[in-house]
Amino acid sequence: MFGRANAVIIIAVLIAAFLIFAFGSYNGLVAAEENVNSKWSQVENQLQRRADLIPNLVETVKGYAAHEQEIFTEVTRAREKLISAGSVAEKAQADAELTQALSRLLAIVENYPTLKADANFRQLADELAGTENRIAVARMDYNNAVQRYNSRIRSFPTVIIARIMGFEKKEYFKAEEGAYEVPKVDFSGKGE
Repeated sequence: MFGRANAVIIIAVLIAAFLIFAFGSYNGLVAAEENVNSKWSQVENQLQRRADLIPNLVETVKGYAAHEQEIFTEVTRAREKLISAGSVAEKAQADAELTQALSRLLAIVENYPTLKADANFRQLADELAGTENRIAVARMDYNNAVQRYNSRIRSFPTVIIARIMGFEKKEYFKAEEGAYEVPKVDFSGKGE
């Protein structure tokens, strides 16, 4: 009888230890997933901020370079694609397209010295540059959170709880091919 009581106690302790581990793992995974979602929200906020700046920038440039209609259309289409993108991969692709279109728009500015001197344009360009920096930081924070989350759901023994509870791997925000080539645009007028 004494042996049976010990076996029941041992089994009860093992079940309690497993439940404590399971609850702790689950709660940790929920917190990690929420951190990823929060970081993604910051990426989206910054992308939206940039998208909101673009119409004003395009209108300002149009005032000086009205005959550059093709690039205005390209920027507008790329902006709309970014706003309507759903998944992380779609956002990354749309972001790369918008970045390319903006690079072309800003390159056109080099041909218009009076535009480069326009106070409204300079303010918008400064805001856009600041937003680009915030986007880069938000992407890095998001990717770091994804890395921690993905590592956690794949680590033993947490992987068991992750699979049982349906936690899935998150996508990284990957730069498109060619996105590493940053355009050099000088609005100071010193490069002329």
